[in-house]
Amino acid sequence: MRQKLFGTDGIRGQANTWPMTAEIALKVGMAAGYMFTNGGRRHSVVIGKDTRLSGYTIENALVSGFTSVGMDVVQLGPIPTPAVAMLVRSLRADLGVMISASHNPYKDNGIKLFGPDGYKLSDEVEAEIEAQVFGDIDRLLAEPDHIGKSRRIDGIVDRYIEFAKRTLDRTISLSGLKIVIDCANGAAYRVAPAALWELGAEVVPLGIAPDGRNINRECGSTVPDHICRKVRETGAHIGIALDGDADRVLISDENGQIVDGDQILAVIGENFRETGRLRGGGVVATVMSNLGLERHFERLDLALIRTKVGDRYVVEAMRRGDYNVGGEQSGHVVLSDFTTTGDGLVTALQVLSVVIQSEKPVSEVCRRFEPVPQLLKNLRFSGPSPLESEAVKAVIAAQEMRLGRAGRLLIRKSGTEPLIRVMAQGEDQTLINGVVAEIVAAVQAAEQGEPVAGAS
Repeated sequence: MRQKLFGTDGIRGQANTWPMTAEIALKVGMAAGYMFTNGGRRHSVVIGKDTRLSGYTIENALVSGFTSVGMDVVQLGPIPTPAVAMLVRSLRADLGVMISASHNPYKDNGIKLFGPDGYKLSDEVEAEIEAQVFGDIDRLLAEPDHIGKSRRIDGIVDRYIEFAKRTLDRTISLSGLKIVIDCANGAAYRVAPAALWELGAEVVPLGIAPDGRNINRECGSTVPDHICRKVRETGAHIGIALDGDADRVLISDENGQIVDGDQILAVIGENFRETGRLRGGGVVATVMSNLGLERHFERLDLALIRTKVGDRYVVEAMRRGDYNVGGEQSGHVVLSDFTTTGDGLVTALQVLSVVIQSEKPVSEVCRRFEPVPQLLKNLRFSGPSPLESEAVKAVIAAQEMRLGRAGRLLIRKSGTEPLIRVMAQGEDQTLINGVVAEIVAAVQAAEQGEPVAGAS
């Protein structure tokens, strides 16, 4: 049986291990390039990447694949994922590619594909590409005189900086604000500090010295304590933490307290409604978002539309219902007035705009609701998923009954990493802790091949 290439966010895996090999990248370039080339004119693809060491291997393989089927390539170098989504439209390309594993460790890498409209490809198109990859791939090769060219163009970083700045009203200045920005040694290490400085802020940059191996390591949005400490040390007004490809953001207030994606959705959603910009009468979020956010919006007579976990599902729901604000608790926030995918820098700028206009500290502006107690545990596994174990299923069913209507329980396998995520939320913190602990113990026992307690 053929293995599946695409997950919930493109192709992802450990570098030099299937499917993240040069061979697969070459074939993906051939298949995707062929599908988006229909003759009659020169066709092009833009390729961006984050700062992972393996990006060189994957990029060169993709370039070979695209050019071999007759598509011209524009190599963008290290640049955020949302910049690729923007530039595929700006440069009138037929396809966009981002080489990144987002918030994953440096040993991982991934391939994300964007259509000419700047949106990630649908499941159906990805399935067609996959079928081509595992089919008679050599038949896609172009004639010698139709082979594509590859080039790099200057000023790409400046284009994205200018785009991000233009999402703010020209009257907004960051003058007088001290901002800590943590770029996770990733794709935004040049653009984010520069954009904030050009808008007038005093910038304290972190995570701006990528070496190919330090992306997301003890920094960025996956290690928010790092930026919280720096905000307190420097007396900054706000901290902004991006992930490796800068499509997600978390914020630290002036006290070093984290503002997650749910609070950010509340800040921007309310501001958009107050200024007459909110479409759809609500905001799109996922099943992971806190129950407190849902109750907060109910009080404001705003809808909270929930989707499966994954920014692609958020975007799909936004497009179906004509919503212009959506996102995830993890910090993926999509503002479709400006972008087609999550954009950490643009999201942070919108929050800063609200802070400046309110003339209040971040701790007041960004604490819109009191979260319901919530606990999330991530469990790494190897081999088959422990969630397939009948004993684990029995424990989960028992804990669901124990929780009853007092809260919400979500157990799922990550679509981008070999992780099982166990999340529970409700009014009783002790009950939540107990429910999660029982499920975690069951999953760990199954992973280690031991008897699962409480499965009878």
